[in-house]
Amino acid sequence: MAASDESAGTAGARGVGGGGGDRRTAGTAPGPTGAARAVRVAVLAVLAAACWFAWLAWDTTYQVDPATGVASGPYEAWQVVGCALSLAVAVVLGTVRLGGPVTVAVTTLAFTVAWSVTASTDETGLWLVGALLVLVGVAVGASVVAAVTAAVLRRRRARAA
Repeated sequence: MAASDESAGTAGARGVGGGGGDRRTAGTAPGPTGAARAVRVAVLAVLAAACWFAWLAWDTTYQVDPATGVASGPYEAWQVVGCALSLAVAVVLGTVRLGGPVTVAVTTLAFTVAWSVTASTDETGLWLVGALLVLVGVAVGASVVAAVTAAVLRRRRARAA
């Protein structure tokens, strides 16, 4: 069995998309224990929060066009793309290790909490509206990435069978 087929088979044994992990069958290694699963969830939460802090949280400066006086920002396009791609990688890894539903919930909550930590200092009080928008946006994006990942893993598992 090739290395890529082995990883797909292992993910299939865990029940990708269903969050499995405790199935014990003859001839295969047991799934992760509760403690190992908790560590994986914690690592995923840290990765999701790190995406916010590493790519976007540090930039609070708006850019003003001297000719028009129009302000934009504070984020540049490359920061948003980098953040989205990094979060997508975390979702793929989480889906393989934890299953889609757990991954979507953990990444969505961790990223939203990280965003809220920096945004809650807003004097207007509108950060709650932003937090809701971030929550919905990350949930939708993570759901799409997790669904595509699970479909690819199922297809690879079916080919290997």
